[in-house]
Amino acid sequence: MTQTEAFQYIQSDALLSASLWVNIALAGLSILLFVYMGRNVEDPRAQLIFVATLMVPLVSISSYTGLVSGLTVGFLEMPAGHALAGVGTGPDGTVFTPWGRYLTWALSTPMILIALGLLAGSNVTKLFTAVAADIGMCITGLAAALTTSSYALRWVWYVISCAFFAVVLYILLAEWAEDAEIAGTAEIFNTLKILTVVLWLGYPIVWGLGAEGLAVIQSPAVTSWAYSGFDIIAKYLFAFLLLRWVASNEGTVANMASGLGSVSRSGAAPADD
Repeated sequence: MTQTEAFQYIQSDALLSASLWVNIALAGLSILLFVYMGRNVEDPRAQLIFVATLMVPLVSISSYTGLVSGLTVGFLEMPAGHALAGVGTGPDGTVFTPWGRYLTWALSTPMILIALGLLAGSNVTKLFTAVAADIGMCITGLAAALTTSSYALRWVWYVISCAFFAVVLYILLAEWAEDAEIAGTAEIFNTLKILTVVLWLGYPIVWGLGAEGLAVIQSPAVTSWAYSGFDIIAKYLFAFLLLRWVASNEGTVANMASGLGSVSRSGAAPADD
């Protein structure tokens, strides 16, 4: 399909098209709201949290525009053994593949983790590990979606992606939860942690059940709405809750250790050299 034909395919399916346009509208509104919420924030660490969080809807509005225009979607012929091999809903039995979503996640989810890590008072090592594993998760997820040479290899990539995800989950649930207790941000961090973990677990489940995986759900529109619904809550609602708390508790954020280091296990901030 040409890009124009892909665009026409998306627009011809009202449910599929709406799943993309709704996110564009919400991302635009979120950008305006978050800029307004952060207008009086002065602490550098709080400002960095705002900047990282603001990048989430900025990336999303760009990504969803690419999807709805047909720029970052494709129609792939599934390999032998796949439930939709030769019988997909696309032209000539192909499967609609919005591969641009993986680029979105590879750029936006690290921003979410950076904001969470800063909120928890994480050190650079943990922050780098979480972001690197997250990017690895997204890129190997893209490989799973685009592999057409072997049905088995699609699932190999899927398992590798889930392994990266396990690293992210460990840091969120164990390391950063402990850091947040020391930093004095545990209450809001635990709320955002649960929201993030529950919703992020939904993405690989939808992949496994959708047209790219077992094809239990074959409709591109239904799958797209599932991903879009997760994005709305995991990105825009998450960001609103985080930024509202930071704006109201800037003093707590300012009293953390300077830079990207967490407070020490004894509860005291490390002294500067």
